[in-house]
Amino acid sequence: MKRVSFVALCVVALVVVVFSGETRTTEAVTCIATELSACLAAITSPTPPSADCCSKLREQQPCLCGYLKDPSFKQFIDNPNTKKVASTCGVAYPKC
Repeated sequence: MKRVSFVALCVVALVVVVFSGETRTTEAVTCIATELSACLAAITSPTPPSADCCSKLREQQPCLCGYLKDPSFKQFIDNPNTKKVASTCGVAYPKC
């Protein structure tokens, strides 16, 4: 029950931060953190990432450094499970 509440709180925090403004990169990618919600199951459980998760992770790859620099997102992006999901999807984890 505590894990479900934590995950729900994390999702709500992501939505609040995302709707407070968009970040753009020089590559004209629209950085929308909620696009990574398809990866939530793979990040929070031993479930392998879905094809949709990998696709969204590749789309949002240019945004990952920005997410790492944002205290609201860093805890979700800078963790071993996210690194494992990125590796499984063939997405290079950023070195910012």
